[in-house]
Amino acid sequence: MAEEEKKGKNEGKAGGSGEAVLKPDPSKEGDSIRISSEVIAVITSIIASDIPGIAGLSGGVVGGIAERLGRRDMTRGIKVDVNEDRVTIDLNVIVEYGKSIVDSTDKLKKEIRGNVEKTTGLKVEAININVQGINVPEDEKEEKEEPGGNK
Repeated sequence: MAEEEKKGKNEGKAGGSGEAVLKPDPSKEGDSIRISSEVIAVITSIIASDIPGIAGLSGGVVGGIAERLGRRDMTRGIKVDVNEDRVTIDLNVIVEYGKSIVDSTDKLKKEIRGNVEKTTGLKVEAININVQGINVPEDEKEEKEEPGGNK
């Protein structure tokens, strides 16, 4: 098989299989590092949990069922598309009531981009955030339910 054919097959495989294939030292032919899209999703999840104004990630009906069954999935609500050395991240978030959605999501995008690029060496091409809901704290709910002190 010609060298160009081998290279072409490896590139297509990396994009289609959900993992990035890095060649950190081109002089070491045959050496590579494979980074799974799930690893990038876990990094994204950890970052999202530390951003003020982001209450959590939303995984939809299936994610909610799995969590009720006692299985917590750190990648819930995150979709990662890896194409060679470029990454696109889609995530569904729930924001905190009273916080600026724009400020919170801008900070989230900045932190994800910086950390994923630094940690993996991959280029984050796009981050698409879908705000799926708002988390209203319990004390806010109680105040709205008791106008004038009546229950």
